[in-house]
Amino acid sequence: MALGSGGAGRLTVNGLPVVAGAFSIGYVHSIYKAPSAELFTVEGRRFTMRAVVSTNESVLEYYAVEGARTRTPDGQWVLRLATPATYDELSLLTTSIGRRTLISGGRCLPLYPATGAAEVRLAVELTPDVRGEPCRPPYSQSFFLNTE
Repeated sequence: MALGSGGAGRLTVNGLPVVAGAFSIGYVHSIYKAPSAELFTVEGRRFTMRAVVSTNESVLEYYAVEGARTRTPDGQWVLRLATPATYDELSLLTTSIGRRTLISGGRCLPLYPATGAAEVRLAVELTPDVRGEPCRPPYSQSFFLNTE
């Protein structure tokens, strides 16, 4: 039986189903006020950050990592990391300003509190009950076209 199928539940990241072996963390960059996202692939229970996409090239500069830069036909900037970063889990600080949101398969799971800040631990796991909702702009499917 494949991981994520059958009785134990579906493969998720924090309850959001992982679709096609990938998910993103979308956010609004606090300095540049630009919709952006970190793109991850999932292998087993580990996940690897492969790229960053943003409406503003300065967001890619902010990461200060080596990689190949490209531009999508609709004008998004993409940085493919020269050295992808792999995690078993990842702790994030989330705020209502940055609006960090998990995204996979056109569904979103907001991670941020209504006010203030919160720490969230991301992990890939089998989950019997899944969460998420259809994505709204700026995290619509068109934001991620031509970035894979």
